[in-house]
Amino acid sequence: MTTAPLRATDLALVAVGGAAGALLRHLVDSAAPATLLPWHTTAVNVVGALALGALPALAAVRRSHRVATLLGPGVLGGFTTVSTWAGQVRELAASGHEAAAGAHVALTLAAGLAAATLGRWLARRREADEALR
Repeated sequence: MTTAPLRATDLALVAVGGAAGALLRHLVDSAAPATLLPWHTTAVNVVGALALGALPALAAVRRSHRVATLLGPGVLGGFTTVSTWAGQVRELAASGHEAAAGAHVALTLAAGLAAATLGRWLARRREADEALR
């Protein structure tokens, strides 16, 4: 897999799109009522992954690298937390690397769960240490 050289235009498109995506995400988060489960985050990530998967189907994206850059890593990268991950999995599978795509999914999910568990453990340990003081 080769990567294209970074261009100032691409960086600007990602920055502008990322800002727009982050603003959209903030608006969703601000409008969502507080609940036990962060359903709004799940919804944003599912919608974002669906949009990223569908992005190549848009004619404007197929015709323009700039539109693809603005919408993909820009808007959707800022909007979700999994858009890049979903795109990588899609690209791996589409290029005949299904086992690597599956491993990437499994590793990402396992690493996320492990990190969340470690964070929770560290937080509880800190609370326990503070309670002893």
